[in-house]
Amino acid sequence: MSGTNIAEPTDVCRLYHTHHSWLRTWLKRRLDCSETAADLAQDTFTRVLLRDREGAVIREPRAYLSHIARALVINHWRRRDLEQAYLQALASMPEPEAPSPEHRQQLLDALCEIDAALDELPQPVRQAFLMSQLEGLKYREIAERLAVSEITIKRYVKRALVCCLMSVESD
Repeated sequence: MSGTNIAEPTDVCRLYHTHHSWLRTWLKRRLDCSETAADLAQDTFTRVLLRDREGAVIREPRAYLSHIARALVINHWRRRDLEQAYLQALASMPEPEAPSPEHRQQLLDALCEIDAALDELPQPVRQAFLMSQLEGLKYREIAERLAVSEITIKRYVKRALVCCLMSVESD
């Protein structure tokens, strides 16, 4: 097979017309929702269009598209889980403390940005931060669990906090 060249938007159009229906079906099987599958199929082709593709040739278009789509599905599930956890926390709050719908959306967007930023950190840094913030563990306890020094945990948590602040402030 010679492959598909995606150096030009017309090549992406050809890729779209040839594989869009297949990709939507592929996504629908994984998501069990035709609307979300349609949205993620569009997002997949948008990513293809936006990628730096100077002279790029795709030898296996379906493998390429499914690779991009798989990452979008993971992000979709992750955002859905984060949103569910946030909504459950809101539901447990007394009515006067519950934020407005606009404020809720801002908070959810910020949570998603923080989640994405934490995902970029090395696993031990992320783990130390989450143990500190979500489990309320002391640095000494985290250090024992991760078998590192307490000063290393302080550095990890500081690094994660800075990362979170930078992700939220970049808006």
